[in-house]
Amino acid sequence: MFIKKYKLKNGELRYKFGIYTGIDKQTGRKTNTTRSGFKTKKEAVLAASKLEIELSEGKIEKPKDIKYGDVYQEWLPAYENTVRESTLLSTTNIFKNHILNHFSDKKINTITVSEIQTIVNKWFDIAPVNFKKWFYYTGKIFEYAIKMGYLDKNPCRLVTLPKNKKEFAEKKLLFWDKRQLDTFFKCLYDMDDDKKFVFFRLLAFSGMRRGECLALTWEDINFKENTIDINKTISQGINRYQVINPPKTKKSMRKIIMDQKTMDYLYKWKMEQRKQMLNYGFNTLNKKQMLFTTRNNTMLPLSAPSKWLKLVIAKYDLPSIKIHGFRHSHASALFASGATIKEVQERLGHEDAQTTLNVYTHVTSNQNKDVVVKLESYLGF
Repeated sequence: MFIKKYKLKNGELRYKFGIYTGIDKQTGRKTNTTRSGFKTKKEAVLAASKLEIELSEGKIEKPKDIKYGDVYQEWLPAYENTVRESTLLSTTNIFKNHILNHFSDKKINTITVSEIQTIVNKWFDIAPVNFKKWFYYTGKIFEYAIKMGYLDKNPCRLVTLPKNKKEFAEKKLLFWDKRQLDTFFKCLYDMDDDKKFVFFRLLAFSGMRRGECLALTWEDINFKENTIDINKTISQGINRYQVINPPKTKKSMRKIIMDQKTMDYLYKWKMEQRKQMLNYGFNTLNKKQMLFTTRNNTMLPLSAPSKWLKLVIAKYDLPSIKIHGFRHSHASALFASGATIKEVQERLGHEDAQTTLNVYTHVTSNQNKDVVVKLESYLGF
């Protein structure tokens, strides 16, 4: 038996134990079982002692009879060390809200393809887009069980994923064209709120992700060279608190050149922020000062920009768009202005060129009529 302590992503300590469970009759190999998630060493020791007694009395389940929920608990600590805190939060929520309620108490080697197929069909009915992610994580536990010797085959591999008929139709990206963006910024300008205006101006003219923009500090802004250094992002952590992390991928670490007008607006906001925050008792001359904060000079919630956007859209009856739509709007404007796929990929920080191509395909399909007119005019016969 062993007792070990380990750290969660949020720094909290947990304990786990491992116990020898005997010899597998089929393979002749030694078998072990582990348990984790104990808050104190005492809890781990008590649970391990109880398990040893059950083992000696023949009451303990054989390793291949382990429950799906127990395998999940074994898998989770290892998974924690491979992902960011925001991803961990998202994953644990998926298991809690959608997966464990179906499979947790079932012995993993008794779960059939038919059972999983039935659940997947139900998921598809209620969430035709998100169900694939739920299915993906369901399969991760079966794969882990195979690695640990609890299972021989992954039943998820034989499941048939439903297909939404809409998937065969053209996927529409929600973004605004030049005219719609112009209208939005005129409305925003009328509201006389410099912080909101500059924030959305940055999104539209840089293509930054929301978290990247909210994480910016003044040392990231170079007014001499008109560049912005994107080197961090804000993401949602465990227990709903926000954390600053490196950007989403290596490609997301980038320095982008900005237009002069946007940089002028930024400098104006820097001066205005200094005045506003001095009134609240804060000095913003520190290079680590964030561009966008609360009145208490703390990190803005990730939900704040969405609330601002909904407010403007409702007030001026504008077409609906999400925050991420500004990123697509920027890509659309880049393509329309003649930028190459490679240039757009570098500017947006896409790790995979396919992501850029997906946007490109949609934008160019909207320009098909213009292309035909240009062709007709050029050929002239």
